[in-house]
Amino acid sequence: MGILNVTPDSFSDGGRWDSADSARAHALELSEQGADIIDIGGESTRPGAEPVPLEEELQRVIPALTAVLDAVDKPVSVDTMKAAVARRAVECGAAIINDVSGFADPTMAATAAELDVPIVIMSSYGTPQTFKIQTIPGDAIAYATAFLEERIRVALDAGVKEHNIIIDPGVGFGTTPEQSIDMVRHSGEFSFGKYPVLIGPSRKRFLSKFYPDLEKDEATAEVCLLAAAGGADIVRVHNVACVARRF
Repeated sequence: MGILNVTPDSFSDGGRWDSADSARAHALELSEQGADIIDIGGESTRPGAEPVPLEEELQRVIPALTAVLDAVDKPVSVDTMKAAVARRAVECGAAIINDVSGFADPTMAATAAELDVPIVIMSSYGTPQTFKIQTIPGDAIAYATAFLEERIRVALDAGVKEHNIIIDPGVGFGTTPEQSIDMVRHSGEFSFGKYPVLIGPSRKRFLSKFYPDLEKDEATAEVCLLAAAGGADIVRVHNVACVARRF
């Protein structure tokens, strides 16, 4: 899954792809490098990021999405916490909803069920305003497992089909470096025996703890190998070429 942030403030590439033309060009580049999915996001979830109003997020996402769909013959996911953005994006051709909030929007599960598309359900601890200062106390795998079990029940109760559920344990979203790498190594445990698992380690701060001598994309590639060995099905990255050549 190649990351395409159409935001001015994402931690790694904010402002680089925030026009329809640049988004299209970068999506083509990601596809040529080997991305199987393009993930478009219009609201940063970096530590300290401020929420984005609905209309502003739509103005960022929909023109980029339309441009990318015209240029790339790959599934496109929309990275959003808002059901209204998810709905508009799917109506415009997005194939997957990627909700990093785990249904913070109480209408998201029902929206995903109605639209009948795959949805990524992610565990997190806290909010972008607290990710740096508050981390999961105790066993992070147990916390994420319990969080996800409850969110899966919400999804199923709303009518989401089991085959449309993808799980993300939330590496780096309120986790210490040690908790993050532990989640990566035990990726398969979040499948609950039936769901695909997505891991998103790309360029995150915890990488420098375990790979201090590697550039961040190279460290990301190493962690993606760990994730795949641990049972992950999808890895979400900025530099697709760097990761694809390892597989």
